[in-house]
Amino acid sequence: MMLNRENVANAVVMIQPSLISYSFQSGPEPVLLDVSAIAGDRILLLDSYFTVVIFHGITIAQWRKAGYQHQEGHEVFAQLLQAPQEEADSIIKERFPVPRLVVCDQYGSQARFLLAKLNPSVTYDSDTPPPPGGDMIFTDDASFQVFMEHLQRLAVQ
Repeated sequence: MMLNRENVANAVVMIQPSLISYSFQSGPEPVLLDVSAIAGDRILLLDSYFTVVIFHGITIAQWRKAGYQHQEGHEVFAQLLQAPQEEADSIIKERFPVPRLVVCDQYGSQARFLLAKLNPSVTYDSDTPPPPGGDMIFTDDASFQVFMEHLQRLAVQ
């Protein structure tokens, strides 16, 4: 019912959530819905229409808890923390029903809202280890790449 009521942009977000990365190295940029997008020095903003998640990497979370954003000389860090919050606020203001806002940290209990939407390209039984500061998903689900390889094998036979 909600899909039929919304414009095309919101309908696409319902089907394919958007993931935006904020970091010191670059401005806000879209990234793939993959566990490899998680890094210790990144903030991720997930918009899945009914839920908006602001996810802080472990390094960013530790700095935020230490209060660096309130100290003189760390204005860039304060701006980095503020940018996804402002974007989330603008998303929430224009939507009905109002999406749930979840602010979480890497390895925190609320991180499940982000991890449930990501492609499990790095799992406990995969050959590739997670990147430094990255994360892995504990699941038996196949990653999108493995799914496509099996699909191609079946199509060729």
